[in-house]
Amino acid sequence: MDKVGLNVALQRSYLLESTRMRGNAAAGASGAASGTDFSQALKSALDQVNSAQTKARELDTQFQMGNPAVSLEETVLASQSASLGFQTLVSTRNRLVAAYNEIMNMQV
Repeated sequence: MDKVGLNVALQRSYLLESTRMRGNAAAGASGAASGTDFSQALKSALDQVNSAQTKARELDTQFQMGNPAVSLEETVLASQSASLGFQTLVSTRNRLVAAYNEIMNMQV
């Protein structure tokens, strides 16, 4: 795959990942109305990121071992998807910590 094709594939992966994250956020919002608590939604997001990282690591290992069924593009897309999910999770954690600190600094 040439450089332009790889860029297009990465952009598609980014769009799919962001759409999936928005869908998960919407599901979490509707879940809150139906009784799903925040800790379950957070654990689900952690599990999804962990799964994506595990899949990326496995594909990377298979590619390095020379498995012809695993392509470089597939490996790079899985790695970038896992990275994007992790960055989103870290950003969410940072916002939660900031919100907690702000609440703790409020005077009653």
